[in-house]
Amino acid sequence: MMNLRIRQPFTATPRRQEGSVSVLMVIALAAMATMAALALDGGHLLLNKTRLQNAVDAAALSGAKTLSQVAGEVNAASATQAAALNTLMQNANAPGNNELAAAVGGNGFAVVELSETVYGPFSYPGPGADAKYVRVSVPSYNLTGFFWSVAQAFGSVGNKAVAAIATAGPSPTSPCDLAPLMVCGEASQYDPDAGMFWGFQFGDLQVLKSAAGNSSAIGPGNFQLLDFGSGGSSVRDDMAGGGSVCRNVGENVQTKPGNTVGPASQGLNTRFGIYQGPVNSSDYPPDLVTTSSNPAITYDDSVTPPQSKYQGQPVTSSGGDLTAGGNAIFDYNDWRASVAACVAGGGSGCESNGVFERRMLKIVVGDCTGKQGGSTTVPVLGFGCYYVVQPMSNGGTEAQIFGQFVKECEGDNVPGPNPTDDSGPQIIQLYKTYLNGSGTPSTDS
Repeated sequence: MMNLRIRQPFTATPRRQEGSVSVLMVIALAAMATMAALALDGGHLLLNKTRLQNAVDAAALSGAKTLSQVAGEVNAASATQAAALNTLMQNANAPGNNELAAAVGGNGFAVVELSETVYGPFSYPGPGADAKYVRVSVPSYNLTGFFWSVAQAFGSVGNKAVAAIATAGPSPTSPCDLAPLMVCGEASQYDPDAGMFWGFQFGDLQVLKSAAGNSSAIGPGNFQLLDFGSGGSSVRDDMAGGGSVCRNVGENVQTKPGNTVGPASQGLNTRFGIYQGPVNSSDYPPDLVTTSSNPAITYDDSVTPPQSKYQGQPVTSSGGDLTAGGNAIFDYNDWRASVAACVAGGGSGCESNGVFERRMLKIVVGDCTGKQGGSTTVPVLGFGCYYVVQPMSNGGTEAQIFGQFVKECEGDNVPGPNPTDDSGPQIIQLYKTYLNGSGTPSTDS
């Protein structure tokens, strides 16, 4: 007879299963707690990484903006560093950023470096007057770990910390704040490597608007004005800096015959703190530095070729320095140094309500070949940055505008296609971060 004990299947009683269920529950709860801890710490880490990156981006932009204003100043690097770190602190002090604010207050939290190219190498204080680009980096921002130690106990997880880096600097743009003026250039005379831009070189003194009785490359009846709107009122506003006309290379601009002396001088002279007619300082503040030489530069077209003169002597330019015989003229280099000192907080003669680069005009460089005068269209070769040397006279035969050609100036609109190899009006923007000295993006860009 078969043994009944053998024929019966073995079944564990509920009492016998109690121990294994408890073990499984402990393991499951531990796994769930670990996942919850990682989710909490991971979310906290990602949130602070975003906050840190935003703050570092803003700091780099602020530093690059300040650097463009104080370039050439002895303390340019320290002023740039102070501006970047101040912006970083202001962002850290925003609501909800208490943890970041406490960390930023420590020494060495962020590093500010300068370079003359977007590819580096970056260092501090950097390459002096040639510096254009600013890099702000935070190598390690240590965060509070809620359950991070649990994750560390179960695997090779390092300290809970994030890092951020940002690079900012100038990028060329087709401006939308154009003055309604045009100088005639030559496409064949464009060689940036040789310092030649449509036939103009840095510091060259040019007549940006001719006066009554002067000859014009555009033809009879033209005084280098462009038609951007409704007559004299448009000329006044655009000359004061209130225009919003955008043009691109290769497009055409329309010339505006007629001298329009009154509106042109009323608009332009706001940049020197001179207000006549329907303009005011609230809408059009002056430049940071309004100094100009007295007596003013004049234009003598009784000689061939015509000459710009100061105290009866022909004006010459050398590296941006204007002189006439033994007389020095308050020129672009003088103004630039004065403005940099004002921004850095150590200048004199600074306008309390002044605005950076109000004396810089962005104007069209056109191809005037074959133009016969009257209202005509002219192709755009590019855009020139011109420093306005002195206020404009409202006398018809003396209503010239004199400007010095400058390679770069502050612009608006959007970045151009060649951010590191161009000139003219420029804006400050963020760039990818590159390995020093190369065009290879770093892994943290």
